[in-house]
Amino acid sequence: MAEQTAGLSRRERQIMDLLYQRGKASVAEVLDGLPDPPSYSAVRALLKTLEDKGHATHEEDGRAYVYKPTVARDQARRSAMRHVVKTFFGGSADQAVAALLDLQGSNMSPDTLDRLAKLVESAKQDGR
Repeated sequence: MAEQTAGLSRRERQIMDLLYQRGKASVAEVLDGLPDPPSYSAVRALLKTLEDKGHATHEEDGRAYVYKPTVARDQARRSAMRHVVKTFFGGSADQAVAALLDLQGSNMSPDTLDRLAKLVESAKQDGR
């Protein structure tokens, strides 16, 4: 998502985060989901700007416009992870995973840890 959110204001990023979380949203739903929201017309203008920049699109649902991201969530997720790994971990995926485990490790269930171990084993076998 880093490439997708480059050049966006803080408020535009908040709106895009909301659209990715919900999948799609009307102006009223965006307004309800924003912290310290601006006016309804300001949200409409921000959504129009996001459309003009190519980050969002809309469809009509009755009298309301419903907005959604133009980039699929999975693609945006991969892009965001690449950006985080590159920016904060010098491109080291193992350091990024270690940081996540350090952050979440003691809160992870045995089932979650088993799934992660299987993913690691699968990655080892794919690398052969």
